[in-house]
Amino acid sequence: MIRSMTAFDRSELQDENGRFVLEIRSVNSRYLDVNLRLPEDLRSAETKIRETIAKYLSRGKVDCSLKFEPTVSAESVNIDEQLAKAVIEGCRKINSISGADRDIDAMQILKWPGVLQAEDKDLNKLIAAVVILLEQSLKKLIEAREREGESLEKIIRTRMQGIAEIVAGVKLRVPEVIKAVREKVVTKINDLKLDLEENNPRLEQELVLQAQKLDVDEELDRLETHLKEIDLVLKKSEPIGRKLDFLMQELNREANTLGSKSADSETTKASVDMKVLIEQMREQIQNIE
Repeated sequence: MIRSMTAFDRSELQDENGRFVLEIRSVNSRYLDVNLRLPEDLRSAETKIRETIAKYLSRGKVDCSLKFEPTVSAESVNIDEQLAKAVIEGCRKINSISGADRDIDAMQILKWPGVLQAEDKDLNKLIAAVVILLEQSLKKLIEAREREGESLEKIIRTRMQGIAEIVAGVKLRVPEVIKAVREKVVTKINDLKLDLEENNPRLEQELVLQAQKLDVDEELDRLETHLKEIDLVLKKSEPIGRKLDFLMQELNREANTLGSKSADSETTKASVDMKVLIEQMREQIQNIE
């Protein structure tokens, strides 16, 4: 199954610890490049998050943003009674010194730094919840990548079919091209009024040499072999982007050689048309994992 490297997912998780919101966006990249934005309380989860992402993805630039809103309840808030008593006693002393008889406001006491203390969350539980959410999100991200991959495969296979048809057309024309070149050589010799018999060894040697220069059977065979290899690679379930990129280079090399050996405009056009199709495939392959 082909996977694109472009996808996005947003997932949420609510549990007794609070609300987690995770956004993951991936685009194409030669390697796996992970950028994390984490809340301060969950900085220690970075290593685990990176390991989890690497377990699911092998390539792509991945931006991962996590937000956490902790649950706050009466049970999760503690009052530092000693500090509160000390603040109250301090207020009484100030009243005594100043001669004022002001009421002590309980809400003001609670606002004093350190009087109210939120209960510390269990960090291991928080990280476990993050990993659960992350794996859920990554699975959905992969599903999106695979849907996009199906579209890319259709485009690639259409271009492959186009190349196969061009190769078949050139193969049919090779004998005709060689025959035309042979006739051209003989015509030139006749124009020069050279007295050469039809079975003259030198003439035959020159004709063989010209035929060898125009022999593109190997290039055509290799083009067909590369197309078969691409077909096999497309059926694999592992990451195939780099392998396909290499095969595009091989296809392009053979198309260039075919063009350089061309003895007629039709073969030259076939070479150019193939290179256009190869470049179109290469553009799509840049986005395959």
